[in-house]
Amino acid sequence: MTSPQLTVGFDLDMTLIDSRPGIRATYIALAERTGTYIDADLVVTRLGPPPETELAHWYPAERVAAVADLYRSLYPEHGVTGATALPGARESIAAVRAAGGRAVVVTAKHQPNAELQVAHLRLGPDAVVGDLWAEQKARALREHGASVYVGDHVGDVRGAHAAGALSVTVPTGPVGAQELRTAGADVVLTDLTEFPAWLAGHLGV
Repeated sequence: MTSPQLTVGFDLDMTLIDSRPGIRATYIALAERTGTYIDADLVVTRLGPPPETELAHWYPAERVAAVADLYRSLYPEHGVTGATALPGARESIAAVRAAGGRAVVVTAKHQPNAELQVAHLRLGPDAVVGDLWAEQKARALREHGASVYVGDHVGDVRGAHAAGALSVTVPTGPVGAQELRTAGADVVLTDLTEFPAWLAGHLGV
């Protein structure tokens, strides 16, 4: 009987990539387009949830959905080129591949924008699934058979556990290591540069 193939899920924003400059630029463009003040510097300190969560701080409830659509339409022009791969991101995906596994990005970012972002940075995962936040991520993780999910937010911990996957976290986003531990993360790394060695130990190789 063959063992199931290793599949590792990765969050995107602030796990694999530093998307803050591009997101900041997109919110500035959105503010200019709508004539509504947005503190873009504040916005990038609390990334993780979908834009609707953030936009509710700046727009009346009845406008949030439409403005979120506008934000997503502005992201390809203003957001994609501002992002950079975080240290260890490419090496972590390569480590999964070297172990004979598959790397799948599962993110709250709008799927077309996530695909553009991943392609621009040449991260090369096996699949990208977008528009899923927190426990919603479990659906994609289960569909792809992920046994590990790597993220930076307490929502990622919840998503991993809802899928029955091991929650591996990095405090490279808005959430600190202790908060991730308190949320139930199974593993807290300093950043993704530690992931290849952790994976080798996890697999016993």
